[in-house]
Amino acid sequence: MLRLLAVFVGVACLVGCAGAPVQEMSDARQAIAAAGAAGATSATSADFSAAQAAIGRAETHLQAQEFTRARLAAMEAKRHAAAALANANVQHPEAPATLPH
Repeated sequence: MLRLLAVFVGVACLVGCAGAPVQEMSDARQAIAAAGAAGATSATSADFSAAQAAIGRAETHLQAQEFTRARLAAMEAKRHAAAALANANVQHPEAPATLPH
């Protein structure tokens, strides 16, 4: 019985990962928007530029239905956007911006 449960949980995880990464894409876009609102630009932040490139790759993978690659690229975009936001907040502390949870 325990083995059957373990197999079921494993299959459920794989099925959950097989769908389009809607939440990850949304989170990445929101993080990029927050960094931009805080003053990050491609000209002033390598992380912001990397975030934009990563979300572009994620969108390309999404259109090709390569959902795992799209998810990973979206997560990378969010990480870079968070770094760009942190740097922008250090450079422009008057612009309060936070990342979505």
